[in-house]
Amino acid sequence: MASAFDGQIQNRNFLSPIGFSFKLANYPKVTFFCNSARIPELLLGTAIQPTYLKDIDVPGDKILYGDFSLRFLVDENLENYMAIHNWITGLGYPETTQQFKDQTTNQDGIRDLNEQYSDGTLSILNSNYRTTANVKFKNLFPTSLTSLEFDATVSDINYFTAEATFKYTVYNILGTDGDPL
Repeated sequence: MASAFDGQIQNRNFLSPIGFSFKLANYPKVTFFCNSARIPELLLGTAIQPTYLKDIDVPGDKILYGDFSLRFLVDENLENYMAIHNWITGLGYPETTQQFKDQTTNQDGIRDLNEQYSDGTLSILNSNYRTTANVKFKNLFPTSLTSLEFDATVSDINYFTAEATFKYTVYNILGTDGDPL
C-alpha cells in the first residue's frame, strides 16, 4: 500500500550556493578558484499554431542555451587568467595567423580544429563538500575576459577576481555515476 510520503523528497538538506568547483579538460594544471558560477538558462522556443479562435503556443524544436559565466580569484602568477587570455588570443589571432595555428595544433603537432574547444565540468557539492552532480559542458570556448584594474590608492587589499564568459555546444547535468539526473 502506498504511503502519503512516497512522493516526498527524502533528503531534506538544501543546496548551498557556495558548494562548487570548476575544471577545464584541456587545462588540467589550472584550477579555477571560483567565486561564482551559474548553470546557464535553458530556453525552449515556441511555435504558434493558428486556430479559428485563438492562436496557440506549442513547444518548439530548438533549445537555446545561455552563456556560461565564471568568476574566479586570480592567482599571483596569473596562471588561470593567462590560460583564458591566451586561449582567446589564439582564437582571435590579433598579431599573426601562427597564434591560431598554435591554438589548433595538438601536442603531437597534428592540426585539429577541435583543439580550440575544451570540455568543462562544474561540480556541485553537497553540505559535506562531496560531489553530488556534475554539469558537463561540451566544446567550451571563451568569448570574453574582464580586465584587471591595478590601483595603488586602495587602503584594503581586495584580491583580484576576473570573469570569463564561455559559449558551448550543450551541457548535461549528471550524477556522480555519470548517468543523467
